[in-house]
Amino acid sequence: MNLIERTPDGAGLNFLYHTKLGRIILRGLISSPLSYIVGKYMDSPLSKGIIPSFVEKNNINMDDYIEEEYGCFNDFFTRRIKEDKRVIDYSNDALIAPSDGYLSAYKINDDLVIPVKQSGYTISRLLRDKKLAKKYANGYCLVFRLCVHHYHRYVYAETGMRTGYRKIKGKLHTVRPIALDMYPVFTENSREYTMIRTKSKKDILQMEVGAMLVGKIANKDDEKFAIRGLEKGKFLYGGSTIILLLEEGAVDFPKTILDATKAGMEVEVFMGQNLLELS
Repeated sequence: MNLIERTPDGAGLNFLYHTKLGRIILRGLISSPLSYIVGKYMDSPLSKGIIPSFVEKNNINMDDYIEEEYGCFNDFFTRRIKEDKRVIDYSNDALIAPSDGYLSAYKINDDLVIPVKQSGYTISRLLRDKKLAKKYANGYCLVFRLCVHHYHRYVYAETGMRTGYRKIKGKLHTVRPIALDMYPVFTENSREYTMIRTKSKKDILQMEVGAMLVGKIANKDDEKFAIRGLEKGKFLYGGSTIILLLEEGAVDFPKTILDATKAGMEVEVFMGQNLLELS
């Protein structure tokens, strides 16, 4: 298990979140109109020029990805990885990571799920549905934080009938630790979730959360069934987050990951990896 220590945020984010002038500017940055404008630029041929420097700055190994021509930056950002670089675990008792990212895991107690310095996220606020939130009492909340260097396509975590889908409009804070420590980001940001009724793991809720300068959460929302490992969608430019909610008794989740989260560490995971084997 590869543990990641949360690194200090840069001077730019500290300015935005810790100074009066920065917070004034921040109001514009977290708005959907600005992300829409940035998204339009990232979809245009003019954005191709920033690809080489982005690859170098973020140490991206392009040998892992299918070689193709990119018409714009978002074509590159949502590039497809070679099949043998992300292997889906199809074992009956597996619970896979739906994406690459840094994982934090929380036991859900009395609706409180993620305590932070200024406030606490609750499942009912996250879903905007108190009745649905009760389904996940005493279950688990898994948070997969994607940074800009990660693979930004994601898959269904499990197989089952899709029994519900909802979009919730909101702001677009960054998902860097500096914002998570100051704002209830996941209950403020734009997000979408899908309910999956499984045979063995009860009802799983899989949510995608937008972040600063994410122009779009591009989900394929026309399937009747979710299939473990089937591509669910992709995030366009920006860091993003996927959240899984598991009912009580659905899985025996590794205590080592819960303990790592309590210690302020994140666990590096890769799409298709069996989370229940991490130790």
